[in-house]
Amino acid sequence: MSKKTNTIASALIVALFLILLNLLVWFRVIGEYTSQVLTIAGINAIIALGLNLISGFTGQLALGHAGFMAVGAYTTAALLMKVNLPMALAVLGGALMSALFGFLIGLPTLRLRGDYLAIVTLGFGEIIRVLMINLPELTGGPAGLKGIPTYTTNFAWRPVIPFALVYLALTLVVVLLNNLLNSSHGAAIVSIREDEIAANAMGVNVFYYKLFAFTLSAFIGGLGGALYAPFFGYLSPNMFNFQKSVEFLIIVVLGGMGNLTGTVVAGIGLTYLQEILRFLKDYRLVIYPVILIIVMLFQPSGIMGLFGNKEFSLTRLVSKMLGEKPLGGEESSDKAGEVQ
Repeated sequence: MSKKTNTIASALIVALFLILLNLLVWFRVIGEYTSQVLTIAGINAIIALGLNLISGFTGQLALGHAGFMAVGAYTTAALLMKVNLPMALAVLGGALMSALFGFLIGLPTLRLRGDYLAIVTLGFGEIIRVLMINLPELTGGPAGLKGIPTYTTNFAWRPVIPFALVYLALTLVVVLLNNLLNSSHGAAIVSIREDEIAANAMGVNVFYYKLFAFTLSAFIGGLGGALYAPFFGYLSPNMFNFQKSVEFLIIVVLGGMGNLTGTVVAGIGLTYLQEILRFLKDYRLVIYPVILIIVMLFQPSGIMGLFGNKEFSLTRLVSKMLGEKPLGGEESSDKAGEVQ
């Protein structure tokens, strides 16, 4: 089977899987509560994938992705409420606004080495939250922004549409990042993580690739926030505090730094775990970090470290099912996620 045919077969499998999931939600096999939890989990996974690009693959610690999520969410809400843009354009506008903020932050910061990016992004997240509190005419202030148009007002379709859009977006983000990391740009990005000085000596434009990765990371974080706003129909500054940024970092670390598969699994798993432990009330806030500490002590490379830190590849799986050898380039996709 040719690479093109294998890719088409993989795309069809993904499409059928997404259609099946949405049919299960539509016919209430998957309940509305479960679909809402899974939708939030998908949004968390999207934002964590963006954070993994800059922290896991590029090796630059960022601590303010809740700020990019907030920019995307409030921009989308403003475009829906003030400009009356179609939903798709409003979501895209929110993501692009976050990318612009990422570019403006990265432009002066990424020329420096060390922990400057972590400090700047931490400050950015707090500045955005304070601005949201003190600009009530734009953001609703401490009381929050109400009346954001949701995906649909038809109750029969309401559980399906956000679920479908979020997981379609999650699939596209995974495909985008996978293709990027298997390209020459991806090799340059990973080389910066491994040894920035050596990468620069070999002719890699370190600043350009850092800025590129950080801007794309902000775009993906803003996309998650843009999907978040019309899902809830309400936004509050407390939704985007520093604790939210830490949650995304925990997802990345627990899933495996520099591993897309682990980020998706950890994003969905940890979000669902919070709901499962809700009956414990405040005690779940203790159990949650204890699980993380245990994993970090005994499996510091994260969940996917148990599997050699390999990425899941649908095309490789299709090849094995057909009894064929993996196509060229599949092994490199595994190595792209390895952390020394």
